[in-house]
Amino acid sequence: MKKGDRLAMTSGISMPEPVCLIENAEKQLVVNGEALEILSAIKQPVVVAAIVGPYRTGKSYLMNELAGKRKGFSLGSTVQSHTKGIWMWCVPHPQKPDHTLILLDTEGLEDVEKGDSQNDSWIFALAVLLSSTFIYNSVGTINQQAMDQLHYVTELTNLIKAKSSPEQSEIDNSANFVGFFPTFVWTLRDFCLQLEANGQPITADEYLEIALTLKKGTDKKTKSYNEPRLCIRKFFPERKCFIFDRPASKQHLTKLEELGEEYLDPEFLEQVAKFTAYILSHSSTKMLPGGITVNGPRLHGLVIAYVNAIRSGELPCVENAVLALAQIENSAAVEKAIAHYDQQMNQQLKLPTETFQELLDLHRTIESKAIEVFMKNSFKDEDQKFQRKLGEKLEAKQNALLKQNVDVSSDRCSALLQDIFSSLEEDVKQGKFSKPGGYLLFLQKIQELKTKYYQAPGKGIQAEEMLKRYLDSKEDVAETLLSTDQSLTEKEKQIEVERAKAEAAEASNRLLEEMHEKNQQLMEQKEKSYHDHIKQLTEKMQEEREQMQVEQDKMITLKLQQQEKLLREGFQEESKKLQREIQILKMIPHPAKCTIL
Repeated sequence: MKKGDRLAMTSGISMPEPVCLIENAEKQLVVNGEALEILSAIKQPVVVAAIVGPYRTGKSYLMNELAGKRKGFSLGSTVQSHTKGIWMWCVPHPQKPDHTLILLDTEGLEDVEKGDSQNDSWIFALAVLLSSTFIYNSVGTINQQAMDQLHYVTELTNLIKAKSSPEQSEIDNSANFVGFFPTFVWTLRDFCLQLEANGQPITADEYLEIALTLKKGTDKKTKSYNEPRLCIRKFFPERKCFIFDRPASKQHLTKLEELGEEYLDPEFLEQVAKFTAYILSHSSTKMLPGGITVNGPRLHGLVIAYVNAIRSGELPCVENAVLALAQIENSAAVEKAIAHYDQQMNQQLKLPTETFQELLDLHRTIESKAIEVFMKNSFKDEDQKFQRKLGEKLEAKQNALLKQNVDVSSDRCSALLQDIFSSLEEDVKQGKFSKPGGYLLFLQKIQELKTKYYQAPGKGIQAEEMLKRYLDSKEDVAETLLSTDQSLTEKEKQIEVERAKAEAAEASNRLLEEMHEKNQQLMEQKEKSYHDHIKQLTEKMQEEREQMQVEQDKMITLKLQQQEKLLREGFQEESKKLQREIQILKMIPHPAKCTIL
């Protein structure tokens, strides 16, 4: 597949074929860079369906059907496991606009040729962690052998951590699983029993629930019987079951992907249609704790975090993976906010501004929008670290613009003064004011040129200061003309000196007042900026608290339902364990209302 095709997926172009996402190479899991590049290009929310099960049970056929293709994931035609590692196929979601459906096909479990069950456990755990719908595929009925093959579900507490804190107890840790675990779908292939119980027809879902019924007793055999059933009930409260007849005669099974529908059992085709319709309509968008919607880049980050943890001998931790994603995305959110600020400033700002307040007001308006951009693109900003960084960058941007405004205004005023007062300079050089009455003519000329200077537009905030600097530079000339002007008496000269001093003092006072006013405006601007940061932060944290409350209420409701069922079945001890988990969930703290930036 060409790189351009992959990068075009955001416009709805799909992958023509699956690629390996995680390779199982020599007992090591290795992430495929090509697959990560594909994920990075998918900016849409993703729905992730993963299938796991014993090898040679027809997993790949179901995934091809979900992709709407007859060929794609390799079916194989021998007793050997054909898929190695985890393979990925990304297609536009046929029922959810602006969503991408990501299908994950995994290598068969219990393959005797591998000789190492640990990698099977990690493949199982990764499929659970990465998917929003987890499909377990097996052949035949749900008997004890089928449950024994599903022993991986009993190992999840030893393979996955919800929280990173080492003091989290196993109950505390697993109590959170239901908050981010996928929907569980059990597909039973070549199913040959009548769906009946006590002589009455039952649904496939009811058959699954009956198969998950616990036995009473405390002996080792009973505990072994109950353990996988308890784990499925506990970790996957949202469950579904589908049964499939044998698809075709034995001689046709080896080339299933090449067969026309006329060679396939009509009942099987109808069952597959029901399965695909359910998965496509009911599979939810992949979410992370805190209501965080997963898109391609975020799934990319999760794959890297989980596989790196496994390779380093640690347990994949959801909290750590989310925080790692937050670090990356919050940093990017800061840059997006700054880019928005720069873009808007470039479009709206014309330097120099006529007043200091004009620039502050524009900065304030654009800064507020930049904070909105950051809030929209950030999550789990612990202690507001990245919001502080944004605040610092925005303040630096403001200071740079204030300085640039001063510099542009100063340059423009300097050029204007040079242009307007050039005639005065020339008259001084030619000695036109070096005569009796010349001093008053000099003052008159300056007054005329000052009026012309004041009338010129676009001078900016440095107009007064630059004029004062220029006039201060001509004090020696004025003093010389005054002292040599023979038309003035000594008393008149003294009066003129005092007048000039008073005028200079008045100009200095005006500049001091202007500087004080600017400082006051700047302080008010910082206060407004601070309150805007706090306001938007408070609103975002309120949304996060509400989302956490929704998630917490959902987890508690599901566990209460499980507890009620256990009580009805007479399992007091297991009910007490669930009650402890419910109490733990109720004690989970929500984010603080706000912290000072």
